[in-house]
Amino acid sequence: MCNFNKQTDEAKALIHLFMTKAAENVGGTNFLLELREAMKDKKPHALSEKNSQVASNHTIIKWNKVVFKDKAELIQDILDGHRRSENPNFNILSEPNAKKRKNILNMVKTLTPLEFTVSPQNPNDGAGFNFKVFESTSNDDVKLNPVFVTMFFCSTEFTKKALKYKID
Repeated sequence: MCNFNKQTDEAKALIHLFMTKAAENVGGTNFLLELREAMKDKKPHALSEKNSQVASNHTIIKWNKVVFKDKAELIQDILDGHRRSENPNFNILSEPNAKKRKNILNMVKTLTPLEFTVSPQNPNDGAGFNFKVFESTSNDDVKLNPVFVTMFFCSTEFTKKALKYKID
């Protein structure tokens, strides 16, 4: 999921459009990339920050619920499995192991209400943007939001490729 070249053309276009719009809403590409770098510098993971926010010099991302380290690690584990499967329509509930599937279901229930708000430090730079963890959640089909994955789990290079992508 974090290899931009292996995305479908439709997914590349969607990620490009959203990331371009996101950059415009926080004051530009450099401000968005600066936030991505600040998020990347948080250890063990930006999601598990105690105060539920990460700030750079020009932008800030906040979320409405504490995410514990085990949930962030489970998402990383799911994404690692997805990298091996290379399935573009990856359903995270397709896990055959019953114990792991139960952990995934618990994680989905915990993180579904989570919403992220990215805003510029200076309100004149833009209106900011919001996103959620999951793109879709139904009884048997749960898909991670590509924007969430891009912001928290993919490299800054992935974001740069998404921003530079030309739609045919």
